[in-house]
Amino acid sequence: MGDSGDSSFFHKLRLRVHQRLSRSMRAGPIDRQKKLLLAGAGIIALLSESASAADLARPAPVYTPPPPVVAVFTWTGCYVGGNIGGLWANDTWSDTVFGGFGGSTASGVLGGAQIGCNYQVGAWVFGIQADYDWTNANSNTANAIIPALIGGPVVGLSDSTQHNALASVTARVGYSWDRWLAYVKAGGAWLNSSYAFQVNGVNVASDSATQGGWTIGVGAEYAFLNWLTGFVEYDYYGFGSTTPNGLVCLPGGTCGFVTNSVGITTNVNVVKAGLNFKFGP
Repeated sequence: MGDSGDSSFFHKLRLRVHQRLSRSMRAGPIDRQKKLLLAGAGIIALLSESASAADLARPAPVYTPPPPVVAVFTWTGCYVGGNIGGLWANDTWSDTVFGGFGGSTASGVLGGAQIGCNYQVGAWVFGIQADYDWTNANSNTANAIIPALIGGPVVGLSDSTQHNALASVTARVGYSWDRWLAYVKAGGAWLNSSYAFQVNGVNVASDSATQGGWTIGVGAEYAFLNWLTGFVEYDYYGFGSTTPNGLVCLPGGTCGFVTNSVGITTNVNVVKAGLNFKFGP
């Protein structure tokens, strides 16, 4: 009986130890995993705090805008504009029989419009321009040669000139300094004028004619805005002799003399200023 009781007691004791060891062996790895997980979470938290502190210590990036785009002015493009100035015309009258009647200078205001196009290559600017101007330049010069030749006075006899319009088509070549342009121009020109022999201010023989010739000029231009420029310019015009058919005095007429064929040669000086409205390229 005693042996049986002892055996039962030791058997129960071994069973309890075995169960406790089993529970300890089963719980050990889980505890270790928990500890590893807790340690990893702590490390991650420390790293996150370090990164946040580093971000806070680093200065925030400063936005730097891109450099502005500077527009470079170009003379390339076309334009249209107007001008105003003064005209001085030297007119020389002559006759195939009587010879020279002398000369006169007609002066007056000039104004009109121009249109053209430019093309810039480097600093050089090449262009073409057409202009048309109206003028009231006129002169009235006493004719002294006829009374001297016919042996008697012709009271109130004079040579009258009225210049009406001036036009040209020219090529231009210039050199630019950004918005400044200096240029020369040359081409063909046309001058429309009215002529008359007058006695006491009344036309006794009159006609009009258009002379063809040439012109050369020089000027300077400045671009106030990309689309607005201003210029000043001097032009010289040379016109060949014209023979108005109606400028003839017949025998017995009111001229007091007889003309054969009157020729008139004209040279013109123009100074003008104007504005151009540029468009393109």
